Amino acid sequence: MIDRKILVLGGAGYIGSHVVIALKAAGHRVSVLDDLSSGFRSAIPHDVDFHEGEIGNEKLLGEVLRVGQFDAIMHFAGSLIVPESVVDPLKYYQDNTCDSVNVIRAAVAAKVSSFVFSSTAAVYGVPTVIPVDEQAETRPVNPYGASKLMVERILADTAAAHSLRFAALRYFNVAGADPDGRAGQSTEGATHLIKIVAEHLAGRRGAVKIFGSDFETRDGTGVRDYIHVTDLADVHVKALEHLLSGGDNLVANCGYGHGFSVREVITAAEKVSGRRIMTEDAPRRLGDPAELVADAAFARKVLGWTPRFNDLDLIISHALRWESSLDRPD
Repeated sequence: MIDRKILVLGGAGYIGSHVVIALKAAGHRVSVLDDLSSGFRSAIPHDVDFHEGEIGNEKLLGEVLRVGQFDAIMHFAGSLIVPESVVDPLKYYQDNTCDSVNVIRAAVAAKVSSFVFSSTAAVYGVPTVIPVDEQAETRPVNPYGASKLMVERILADTAAAHSLRFAALRYFNVAGADPDGRAGQSTEGATHLIKIVAEHLAGRRGAVKIFGSDFETRDGTGVRDYIHVTDLADVHVKALEHLLSGGDNLVANCGYGHGFSVREVITAAEKVSGRRIMTEDAPRRLGDPAELVADAAFARKVLGWTPRFNDLDLIISHALRWESSLDRPD
């Protein structure tokens, strides 16, 4: 399948920029709309049409869709820092839920056939069964997860009433960078462990905080399922092409099905870098589950997705290489 027109919202951000690379490699024509509040213009390839603006700007979005005549929208724009969502919930319901309603309304008006939505494993809250599959109860414990779950429901209701098919992809812990060095996570002050470790090793951050050392896990620290961002981008292309081929709506987990503890990640990073990492014990964060690991069998079976970078050392290596590249002048 080639030569379909795709609008990527938030395509200048960490995950969006990797999806743009994957879409181009698959032969699709790509345009990006991003307000650059957390993304970077330099992350967008020169041959990709770029529109600067907010997804909440109905006039701008409507005009971009009218002129572009897109076959699909891939929606990555929004806010994603869990602690911030607890402190400022209205920002998250505005950015993630209300603005997404605007996007979905515009998609229906423009007769866009397919919609891929960036969701999150935070919709599960603190799951009672590990690994967690898509049929598990959704009980988000923070406004970030709740704001994303609301959009999933809105998409399902909209798809039932209109000719819009959707895929909601629930991410677990995304890490790493493009293997060819074309994209990576550039925003400072990240809250994800591997990026934090990379910043620490690059001298841009102090001791790595371990939030909780008394969980009921193999070493007392939280266990997470880390997925390479390039594998995640591949899932998006698979989901998109599933929809464009007439496939059913779907909700799918994006992870590898196994997890690593905080201390295991730090030990792996020390091995990869050959350097010691300073750590600091800190209290648990409110709502953090002891373990969050995906059952991703559905994505593999229905989408034919086969991960290529399911290796913690490799994920860390790519993250460290990207972090070191940020020291070099353009």
